[in-house]
Parts: sequence; C-alpha cells; structure tokens
Amino acid sequence: MIEYRNLRVALLGGGSVGAQVARLLLEHSDELANRVGASLELVGILVRDLDAPRTVDLPRELLTTDADSLILGADIVIELMGGIEPARSYILTAINSGADVVTANKALLAQHGAELFEAADQVGAQLNYEAAVAGAIPIVRPLRDSLAGDTVNRILGIVNGTTNFILDRMDTAGDTLEEALATATALGYAEADPTADIEGYDAAQKAALLASLAFHTNVPLEKVYREGITQVTPQQIESARKAGYVVKLLAICERLTDPETGEQGVSARVYPAMVHRGHPLAAVHGANNAVFVEAEAAGPLMFYGAGAGGVQTASAVLGDLVSVARRHVMGGPGYAASSHADLPILDIGKVTTRYAVTLEVTDEPGVLSTIAGVFSKNHVSLAQVEQSMTLETPGTTSHEPVSGTATLVIGTHEATEAALAATVNDLAANSVVTNVASVLRVEGV
Repeated sequence: MIEYRNLRVALLGGGSVGAQVARLLLEHSDELANRVGASLELVGILVRDLDAPRTVDLPRELLTTDADSLILGADIVIELMGGIEPARSYILTAINSGADVVTANKALLAQHGAELFEAADQVGAQLNYEAAVAGAIPIVRPLRDSLAGDTVNRILGIVNGTTNFILDRMDTAGDTLEEALATATALGYAEADPTADIEGYDAAQKAALLASLAFHTNVPLEKVYREGITQVTPQQIESARKAGYVVKLLAICERLTDPETGEQGVSARVYPAMVHRGHPLAAVHGANNAVFVEAEAAGPLMFYGAGAGGVQTASAVLGDLVSVARRHVMGGPGYAASSHADLPILDIGKVTTRYAVTLEVTDEPGVLSTIAGVFSKNHVSLAQVEQSMTLETPGTTSHEPVSGTATLVIGTHEATEAALAATVNDLAANSVVTNVASVLRVEGV
C-alpha cells in the first residue's frame, strides 16, 4: 500500500510533448504510483493561451498562466517550453524553492547547463534531462550510471531526425536536398524554419551535452565545431555510394591526445561524414536516431530508436519523472553534475580522421603527380585515387565540371584537420586544379 504523501507535479508547456506527458500522467496515474511508491498529482499546466487548440483534450481546470504560483506549489517541475527565457528563470525558481526538475530543453542546457547544475547541486536537487539528447532513446542514464565505472572513448551519434531523413532520401530515392527537405516538411519532420536542423545547431547542442556527460568535463556549446548539410550534393551522395559509404550528419565526441603537447583532451564536433555501409550507423534510416558508444571495457554499444515525436519524447520525460519521484520517497541527494575531469577542449585542427577529397583538374599529363606532391608536402598520405573520364561538354550547374577537365576522387589515410585544411588551401591555389568540389570526412572505421 502506498503511504507516502502525494507528490505535486507542475508541467510547464502544453505543446505536443507536454500534452502527451499530461495525458500519460492522468491515464496511468495508478500504475505510476505503484512504481514510485507515491501518487503523482498533476497540479497544473502552464500555457501561454488558455483557449489555444491542443493536440490532447486537457482538463481545463489544470491550465494556468500563473507560472510563479504553479512552480512554488510543486515538488517536481517538468519544463517542456523550450527556448532560453523564461525557461531558465523558471527552472532556477523551481530549484531554489526546493523542487526537482525534469527538462527536455537541449538549447538551454547546452548554453546554461553549468549554471543550472550548480544551482541544483547547491540545494541537493535533481535536474534530469534524458529527453533532451536523443528523444525516446535512453542514453543519459547509460552514460551517467551504467558506464560510470568504465572509460568512454568515443561517441558517434545520429541525433537529428530531420537531417537523417533528408540524407536518407538523397541516398535511397535520389532526391536533391531541396526535394528531400520539402518531403520532410510535408511529413512534419522539419519545421517551417529548418535552420536549426539543417545547419547542425540542434545536433551541436546535443553533442555538447553528450561530451560533457561522457567525459566528465564541461563542454560549452561554443567549443563544438559545427557544419550542417546544406552543402551536401547528390554527386557526393552518389560518389559515396559507389565507394560503399553513406553520408550521415554525425555528432562526434571523443577523447584525443593533443599531437603538440601529448596531453589528453576532448573533441566535440558535428559535420556530414561518410560512414561505411557495414557500420551499424549506416543502417539508421528515416527520421530515426542512433548513438554508437565505444567504451574501454564494455566495447561498442548501440542505442537506436525514435529521436523525436510527442509520445516518444514523453516516454523519456516520464522515465525521468519516475526516477526523480523515487528519490523523494527513498530520500538522499540528487545526482551531482560530474565535471571532475576538466579536460581541455581541443580545436578542430587537432582532430585526426580520414578524408575523401573531390577535385576538378585540368586534363593534361603530370596532373596526378602534381596533386600527389601537394598532399605529400602537407604530410597527408593518399590511400586511393579514382579518375573519371574527361567531359566533352560544359557543366550545367555549379557542381558539374567544365569542358576540358577531369574529376579526381582522392581518399586519404588518417591526417589532422590542420594538415588537410592546409592541403585544400594549396590545392585551390594550384594551377592544375580548377575546383575543390568537396571535402568529406570518413568516420566510423
């Protein structure tokens, strides 16, 4: 029999995720109470407009526009508003009032996570955020708890469903980026303004959270290197396919050794990369997400599932809620943010990986030797070179070679980003190169 007092739950936000959280809380109240050991009482839902249409029929008496009264009367506050303000202020108010917090706000945590976790640590409160990283996929708890005794060396993540859908359509259906984005928008996978997704901002926020958690180091958002997918062309997709690869937007977090100092550091970055079709991440299709973790003792681990969606994300939110509520019943302090390692964040130039460089060159004797010399000068070793036949007619788009040129696709061995950047600069200035058509990293090998 449940004897513990009711735990009062305040919900900030009644949008697609918030509405589903409210519905599940109300419909499964008895089952959740048995799991927690106390009843979870939804005491109110903060909304901007009491009369706005909603995806779920919520009890009118639970809706309110009075944030302060709702927050100050709660034991647990669930923040699903999004954005920076007033969400940041509301969470601080909740923590300072003694309430625990559950949030799915990746943008807020990526920018102000250190401040919020410190505030929670000061009062022994919990700040849980499973839904902020990969939707329904459980990744925060495995990194924080299950792998707490292990050393995580690398994380490769497909953490944005919109971009994965777009790149998957380009690979499987032959769409251009514009066509695939239009389909994603029509299906509800992309927002009216898709900038945060296709320019990699959303994935960068998640990379900051993953790196901070995995490496016990505060990784500020501004230290995450970011490239989006807007420059990915059908030609790159086709070239990757012929070579046995698929292009994915990856969030990559890894421990690295600084080549100059020999000290260990951390890299967090987001960019489109070629992934071999035999790698598990290559099989992630549609709007799904996946996180591939490489740990020292546990080895490779794969977490796969829906990265977004109201009901799916609500599942992660409720998981955090149950965890927080159990702490109330059993007692004890909340989880403290772990930043004891305090590793330096390494610049992108110190990252080492492989590359696929596509060049348009003049079709004349000695070109291959000249190109090889440029790579050698910058200490970038060639792994393979593929040359297409010379074009007889001018190209019709900015991505097509012009008459009298040939296309070289050059695969490299591992090299630093700094060395590769110097190589690209020298190639662009070389008289035999008419265009550096594309540069893609090769990851997951």
